[in-house]
Amino acid sequence: MQYFLWVLGLGVLGFFIGKFIKHKSLYPFMPFRYDFRKRRGTFLKVLELLEKTKSKLIIETGTSREGLHGAKSNGAATIVFGKWAKQNSAFLHSVDISEKSVAASQQEVDRQKLNSSVKIHLSDSIAFLENFKERVDFLYLDSYDYSDDIDVQTKSQIHHLKEFKAIEDQLHDNSIVLIDDCDLPNGGKGKLVVEYMLKHDWRILINAYQILLVRNKFVA
Repeated sequence: MQYFLWVLGLGVLGFFIGKFIKHKSLYPFMPFRYDFRKRRGTFLKVLELLEKTKSKLIIETGTSREGLHGAKSNGAATIVFGKWAKQNSAFLHSVDISEKSVAASQQEVDRQKLNSSVKIHLSDSIAFLENFKERVDFLYLDSYDYSDDIDVQTKSQIHHLKEFKAIEDQLHDNSIVLIDDCDLPNGGKGKLVVEYMLKHDWRILINAYQILLVRNKFVA
């Protein structure tokens, strides 16, 4: 009986150790309980680069409709980078065409007391970017949900390329670009925009679930 309990105890211990190892938090920047999994590495690098470049203006396409509860599923980027913006006297614009997503994201922004540093815009992202005239330090592309449907995949890829082209003139030598959901079938959201950027003086810094790009002359 004692042997059985010992084996059972080891099994339980192993289970929790495994869970701990898989847990990818951004602690101490974000509370430990939030698990960012496949985005943690790129998020950490971006936070490092934002600090290094003293970034002041961030644009996100596709807002965080689940707030921090979506840390594992969609990254909760609005809150992560909104919090960084608040702590560093910067500002985040997050744009989404869905009224429901905008309302949900705004609730979390209110809850986290980030209104002084975050503005959620209800708009078509391409139209918003075309009319945006300020210099952009960090661009995060994560709109137009991807799926297994080839037609949806193509439309998402085209949409993200159009987003980048719409704001391209407002990016500068130290601008940072992060594209979400790239390690997916058929190249993910970033397939076309990454191909375009690599032909226009950009290079890949991290190629994972998310792709992080900087200018060729950027010193990381």
